[in-house]
Amino acid sequence: MSKESLNLEEVVEMLDGVCDKIIASEPILSEADRNIGDGDHGLGMQRGMTAAKEKLAEGGFPSIDKALMAVGMAMMSSMGGASGAIFGTLFSNGGKAVAGCENFDSKALAAFLKAACEGVQARGKAEVGDKTVVDALAPAAEKAAETEAAPLEEALDSVAEAAESGKEASKDMVAKFGRAKSLGDGAVGHPDAGALSFSLIVQAMRDYVKP
Repeated sequence: MSKESLNLEEVVEMLDGVCDKIIASEPILSEADRNIGDGDHGLGMQRGMTAAKEKLAEGGFPSIDKALMAVGMAMMSSMGGASGAIFGTLFSNGGKAVAGCENFDSKALAAFLKAACEGVQARGKAEVGDKTVVDALAPAAEKAAETEAAPLEEALDSVAEAAESGKEASKDMVAKFGRAKSLGDGAVGHPDAGALSFSLIVQAMRDYVKP
């Protein structure tokens, strides 16, 4: 049977799984960033998710929004740089949007991703097509809005697929931000490392709710 929603304890478990997924993915994230960036994205994400995992282990969260925001604050304080700001904002803004939700369902997922995307775009000024995390995040948020009446497992399946498609689409883009911008057409053929990170995050969320 498909999961309709997650309670606070399950959300914390899911987030812990997200941390594990990114920590284990450091080599592929570092390789992706070496192709078009400074090569430090993987280590930064690993450091941020390790800090988030430690914060989650402390427990004592009164609500789902506080658990999500704790991940964002841990990433922002431990990573530094653009990635820390962007992914910290993603979880912090998304968390604020589900304040008052006793369960994390498809409607909460849609609210989380909508606010996450708005926050990331406000902070980084990137649009779809600029070869950033937004290329995976924006289509994922749109798909979440379309599937907010579906069971959570089904919604996350669609969201993960949309994020993956966005990440793949970023391969054909010329970067407008960061070191990759200086490469011009040289960045074409490689995915954006931030888009890859976000795709892995929602894959881990989906894998948690799969029976």
